[in-house]
Amino acid sequence: MNLHEYQAKELLKRYNVPTQEGIAVSNVDEALNAYKQISVENGTKFAVIKAQIHAGGRGKGRMVEVPDQSGVAVIKSAEEVEKVARNILGNTLVTVQTGEVGKKVSKLLVAQDMYYDGPSEREEFYLSILLDRAKKQNVIMYSTEGGMDIETVAHDTPEKIYKEWVQPGFPLQPFQARKIAFNLGLSGTAFKNMVKFVTNIYNAYVGLDCSMLEINPLFKSADDKILAVDCKMNLDDNALMRHPDLADMRDKTEEDPTEVEAGEYNLNFVKLDGNVGCMVNGAGLAMATMDMIKLAGGEPANFLDVGGSANAQTVEAGFRIIMKDPNVKAILINIFGGIVRCDRVAAGVIDAYKTLGNINIPIIVRLQGTNAEAAKDLIVNSGLEVQSAILLSEAAELVQKAVSN
Repeated sequence: MNLHEYQAKELLKRYNVPTQEGIAVSNVDEALNAYKQISVENGTKFAVIKAQIHAGGRGKGRMVEVPDQSGVAVIKSAEEVEKVARNILGNTLVTVQTGEVGKKVSKLLVAQDMYYDGPSEREEFYLSILLDRAKKQNVIMYSTEGGMDIETVAHDTPEKIYKEWVQPGFPLQPFQARKIAFNLGLSGTAFKNMVKFVTNIYNAYVGLDCSMLEINPLFKSADDKILAVDCKMNLDDNALMRHPDLADMRDKTEEDPTEVEAGEYNLNFVKLDGNVGCMVNGAGLAMATMDMIKLAGGEPANFLDVGGSANAQTVEAGFRIIMKDPNVKAILINIFGGIVRCDRVAAGVIDAYKTLGNINIPIIVRLQGTNAEAAKDLIVNSGLEVQSAILLSEAAELVQKAVSN
């Protein structure tokens, strides 16, 4: 589950991680009030406004309605706050990570400006924590090249990226935190503050059950304070049962509507860009089915696993979700009946037909396993325009014909 920057910073504070102070707002009046409060608290007219979306590259992005406006702006007056807030709120922000479709901005973060004092002894670093699956350990990646795309740093100057691995179940050791601060070239008070920062940020990563935590830039101020100026945080969905308060932070407006709807029916659904919708039970069979669609000359339009507890209602819901994609030219239903009974799936297909009315694209159904014969009888006797297949190769041939027409 992705979090907004302002949400991630709120959580970091629970673990005594210093962050850039800011106030989340959702309209122009709130933005003006937040600016006044931040100006008074920091004794400067400078502040920064950041669009809150689940994507990076906001500072280099553009608003569709106001192309010369990016998603991040430094402001120094109430007039500028009002102008920038009106340009961003309710409009669509396009970045390298959103693609041309962009994301609608519903919230802003009005934050203290860290750079108003001009050139100084400040520095920017990069730090992230995630699971290294190859080593089966958590890894802290860090670099002196903060504020830049880490991909560019990794490509052009890989020697500037350091890694420190930590065994799951064990805390970050003091010598490791000191090693990180040393490799970043710090000394004195800044060194001590970085050791505390790294220790606390790792505790936050573990304590919040994060799957990814990125700080870029990690900021050293002129007076040697260490702060998280930006933060990307992704929480492990499988661990949310331990954090009911964190589950409430989910912003469904940032997610694909069809994936949200699928989640409400306990369907594992991922939207893709192809032309063949597929409904399968079991992730392995779903992957094999998608491969088969590719070999047949089609492109999968989605990954949809109905799971082991599927019934007529969930199958109908899955069918309805697939049909919402205008690019779908055919639907392949590939069910191996084990825990899931094939007759339940067949009943769901029939119910979906009745609910959705006239369906003008080919439906190919392959049902094998528990109650497969009963399922076939249900479909045959329904009078529906459904093509039945026994072998996977037969289903592939029918898919090929469907996408070729």
